[in-house]
Amino acid sequence: MAAHRARAEDAAVTVLGMNNTNATTVRDICKALDEIAPLHLAEDWDQVGLQVGDYDAKASKALACIDYTPAVLDETLEKGCDFVVAYHPPMFKALKRLTTGSDWKQDLLLRTVRERVAVYSPHTALDAVRGGFCDMLCELIAGGTVRYAFALEAQRPTRDEYKVVVFVPESDEASVRSAMSVAGAGGIGNYRECSFAVDGVGGFRPVEGANPTVGRVGVREDVRERRMEMLVPRRNLAAVLAALRRAHPYEEPAFDVFRLEPEPALPETEEGAGRFLCLEEPIDPAGLWRRLASLPGAIPKLAGRPRRIEEVAVCPGAGGSLFESVDADAYVTGEMQHHQVLDLVQQGKAVLLLGHTASERPLLPQYVEMIRKSDAGRIEWAVSEADVTPWEMR
Repeated sequence: MAAHRARAEDAAVTVLGMNNTNATTVRDICKALDEIAPLHLAEDWDQVGLQVGDYDAKASKALACIDYTPAVLDETLEKGCDFVVAYHPPMFKALKRLTTGSDWKQDLLLRTVRERVAVYSPHTALDAVRGGFCDMLCELIAGGTVRYAFALEAQRPTRDEYKVVVFVPESDEASVRSAMSVAGAGGIGNYRECSFAVDGVGGFRPVEGANPTVGRVGVREDVRERRMEMLVPRRNLAAVLAALRRAHPYEEPAFDVFRLEPEPALPETEEGAGRFLCLEEPIDPAGLWRRLASLPGAIPKLAGRPRRIEEVAVCPGAGGSLFESVDADAYVTGEMQHHQVLDLVQQGKAVLLLGHTASERPLLPQYVEMIRKSDAGRIEWAVSEADVTPWEMR
């Protein structure tokens, strides 16, 4: 089967007139998926991103599912897919070995590798991002506009970037800037070679052993210089500093490196786990139950009967631990521990449980539509039909 897939894949590339330089690769798809749900938004305990696959392999057709199972792999091969997005990570717990006959998960992963199928998981990154699974559930709950909404646990994006400030004679500013730009400094969005410079006076006194470009040993010098600033991603920092030293005319160039912090976010723009909603129009428990019951396959369980619901805590999947310090009128999630539900009901709260995958699987088609509008939409996408809850498996 794997050999057949390889020949078919190569033939498809030939028919389309593509070569290795312009065919869509697994790396291309992963990059597009990362842009939809940045992986830094995932919980620390989660296992997100590419779990199985060769980044340089070609990708031509993809399937999306919640749970990656043997039935989903069968469907993947039947439909000629070579890329799978599985919301739940297939390798959630660490594997100490990968052998046949050990358990169904290891057999599945070994077969996945043999069939050259790539598997990617967004999981809690997709929950946390704006417009992701949390917000999709919130739109249904709100039934219109909300007064305000924010993440229960905000995870502000890190800024893996530095500012390099260098002091250089006016006559050498252009050459130093050019060298730093070539090494990877000065990029801001769609602009390159970005810099800022101001005039100043640099002072120094060379001591015994120095070989000054300007001035004499033992004599203080004041030189007209430019203070030049450029942004540098961390991955380019070492190369940029090496380029700076090579291009700078001084024996000992003066420069500073500053680590940049992310811009503070307003609560309503923060991304992270769960959501806290304040509804524009309060609703009663029965009305909220009806809204949630409109999700395909969902039969919500309702506990507690407060007179009105205005503030709602929301989390797809299992939100119990996330709700422990949250005071709301109602709590909506897939599943929660019995005693936590009991405590909340005794406090006069409402709890609506959709079932773990019922709080996620109906949202999958919306995610696929987001993918189709991204760069990953260059290949064909489908929602799995074999992906079902454990209660529906045969």
